Amino acid sequence: MNFLTTIFSNEYLLAIFAVVGTYVFSIRLFPVLIYLSHKKNLMDEPVERSSHTQKTPTLGGVGIFISFSLVLILFGIFSDFIREDLIRLLTVIGASILLLFLGLKDDLLVISPRKKFIGQLVASLLVILATDVRIISMEGILGVYTLPYILSVIFTLFVFVLIINAYNLIDGIDGLAGGIAVMVCGFFGVYFMLNNYVFMSLVSFALIGAQCGFLEHNLSKKQKLFMGDSGSLFTGFLLAYLVVVFLNFNLTTGTEFRLDNAPILALAIVSYPLFDTLRVFSVRMYQGKSPFDADRNHIHHRWLSKGLPHRAASFVIVLTSILVIVFAVMLKSFNMNVQLVVCVALGVGCYLSPFIISYQRFTKNSMSQKKGQRILAVSSNEEHTDQEDNWSDATFDEEKKLYEEIKQRKMKEGKTAR
Repeated sequence: MNFLTTIFSNEYLLAIFAVVGTYVFSIRLFPVLIYLSHKKNLMDEPVERSSHTQKTPTLGGVGIFISFSLVLILFGIFSDFIREDLIRLLTVIGASILLLFLGLKDDLLVISPRKKFIGQLVASLLVILATDVRIISMEGILGVYTLPYILSVIFTLFVFVLIINAYNLIDGIDGLAGGIAVMVCGFFGVYFMLNNYVFMSLVSFALIGAQCGFLEHNLSKKQKLFMGDSGSLFTGFLLAYLVVVFLNFNLTTGTEFRLDNAPILALAIVSYPLFDTLRVFSVRMYQGKSPFDADRNHIHHRWLSKGLPHRAASFVIVLTSILVIVFAVMLKSFNMNVQLVVCVALGVGCYLSPFIISYQRFTKNSMSQKKGQRILAVSSNEEHTDQEDNWSDATFDEEKKLYEEIKQRKMKEGKTAR
């Protein structure tokens, strides 16, 4: 009992327990979910635009949600959170359950974008109205300061739905969605902790632990697990909530570490999902397609086409996002509108790098090396190692096709010889 009292009375120990607790819960829970997925055939089938080639469990979001919720409910029971924070916790978990089941239904049965959009509106509006968490000022961006109540609610609702959908759309390769979530929550967790807002720091750190447990399986070759729409909608919703609380708290509270350019920093923190989504939607509409038509035109797909495997592509994108945040911090002494223009320009330049920088030599060398190894292995009837036959990255589609054709031809020749 003294041990628990010590933990729950120290905010730094609470933060550590939030990360470790959700991580331990998640890594114990995910193998069970993987087993159930295989047993009940709750799997993601690869299609033409997929970046994977094998059926993969998609219940990662369920594990993230359960781990996150259990630890925070435990904190709510044993910690001395104020009444307002407990109401916020219950409201956020309630809205998250709605999005979790909405995403789970889409993972298993597929639902229309319209129904998902309505669900996002309902969940977001519930949190905004029940907890009065909303963006109340633009802090001088484009000459706009305090927002009227109705306009504040509408704009906050727009921000929620935009971030939820943007995060959902970047979940296309291993490690990316989880890596972005850890980065965003890391920033907010430290900010809220420095300003003694323990409750919101624990929300951030708890999500970090759950996402780290997920990443361990998402990046695994033998126990691979996808977040699914259930996880991306739930996580995107929490990230949007953190952004709005950050903007409101930084403006209205006498914080010790107040940030003068909080709106620009918030934009920089979620810049990658927002920019990638706006770019993809614009390209699709320019081509006369629906903005919701799936394709392989995301930034992460471009990095894969340059020869990078999933892990490397995700690492490059997360690192680029961190650089954009650093740039935003360095611009804090400038006028807010100047910061906005420069930050957007820097972000566009950084995120468009796979379209600008040529990695043809690297790609050709990598492709030739892999092609030579596979052809040589087939020609000599040698067996491949698991590492050589790992196609989860699906980076070299043409080489894979060529390899399969050669393999089939060799098998036919072997049968003819018999």
